[in-house]
Amino acid sequence: MTFSDFNLTKPLLNALDDLGFEHPTSIQQKVFSVIMSGRDVCGIAQTGTGKTFAYLLPCLRQLTFSKNRVPKLLIIVPTRELVVQVVQSVKQLTAYMTLETVGVYGGVNTNTQRVEVEKGLDILVATPGRLYDLVLSGALRLNAVSKLVIDEVDEMLNLGFRTQLRNILDLLPAKRQNLLFSATITDEVETLMDTYFNNPKRIEAAPVGEPVENIDQKAYEVPNFYTKVNLLELLLARDTEMNKVLIFVATKHLADELYTTLVEKFPGRTGVIHSNKDQNYRFKTVDKFKSGEYHFVIATDIIARGIDVAEVSHVINFDIPETPENYIHRIGRTGRADRKGIAISFVTPKEKENMQAIESLMNYTVPIAPLPESLEISALLSEDEKPKPYEKFIPLNIPKPEFAGGAFHEKSEKNKKVNVIVSHAERMKKKYGKPKTRGSKKK
Repeated sequence: MTFSDFNLTKPLLNALDDLGFEHPTSIQQKVFSVIMSGRDVCGIAQTGTGKTFAYLLPCLRQLTFSKNRVPKLLIIVPTRELVVQVVQSVKQLTAYMTLETVGVYGGVNTNTQRVEVEKGLDILVATPGRLYDLVLSGALRLNAVSKLVIDEVDEMLNLGFRTQLRNILDLLPAKRQNLLFSATITDEVETLMDTYFNNPKRIEAAPVGEPVENIDQKAYEVPNFYTKVNLLELLLARDTEMNKVLIFVATKHLADELYTTLVEKFPGRTGVIHSNKDQNYRFKTVDKFKSGEYHFVIATDIIARGIDVAEVSHVINFDIPETPENYIHRIGRTGRADRKGIAISFVTPKEKENMQAIESLMNYTVPIAPLPESLEISALLSEDEKPKPYEKFIPLNIPKPEFAGGAFHEKSEKNKKVNVIVSHAERMKKKYGKPKTRGSKKK
């Protein structure tokens, strides 16, 4: 099947020809006719299977130019990088159409984006937080939205956008088409669909947890953190095919530490990207990675959904993620658009349990590769790996008192307070030593 078999307009077909796309992917074939029918859809597809075009093509096919320049197609995504990626895809597909697309996200000046949306637009791509801010400020109205797309909804909920997302859904017109796309469907996502969607049709391009078939996976079992560092440097130095490598680590602090180490070995070829970096820095890093200036980029999981770089040669899991689904998202950065990809994982004894959970999700055992003979096995341990000193706890044997008493001694007699009602006559007698009367009243 080719895109010409779809019910697409000439402008869309011309745009696809310019991009060099001829054959649709599995998810694109399965959802096109269902979305065109107007039914709500829940699309389950792994990263790298073409799900962005899967919802864009039918939505753009049905979207027409209107003088009323308010958003008719709303696309909500979890990260700034994904906003930029989707906006770029929309502009590529609408090259021969008169549709205005705007992307808004946090981390930049709100006023600049407010001015941009007030000029008028047809398609809005946004992160939930900034979208809700613009609606509350009055700069944006959502009463004309006829199609809603929520992409990577599971990650959106993981990032804490529950409240903003529900508030936005409450503001949208009741009569609309809802399209939800994700690599995993959790119980919380199910609840969201039950509340706001109208009997959505579930469409799976691949079973949940099944990685893209054209990704070769392997793992190295290493004893500790510093041996991981040695192995990473060795692989990057000796393998000339590692010319566009994404290296995933667990934390932002570790990303910066690893960057400091690698930039000494590979100056000018290494970049780092995580949520603590400002927006311009993140965009520049991705641009340098795309252009080939950076051969290696170190990233955290939050970036796994937002980097769309063609021909990523390798994905290296420097740390094994605790959430098995994140492994699928990570390795999905390579092997895109039916290209071959390679995913390599470094597994320490503490991480074996996480790896087993990933293999259980995929229903696949990742092959273990032998360590290179020239690899230096480090005896140095990181702070987390150092054994904690064992201190035996000896409880204090305090004898119990024979009897329990008050905290203080008994009050003295003069300090005891007794509530006694004393008559005037008694007070006078105590004062003068004899009864005291007021005298006889005058007649």
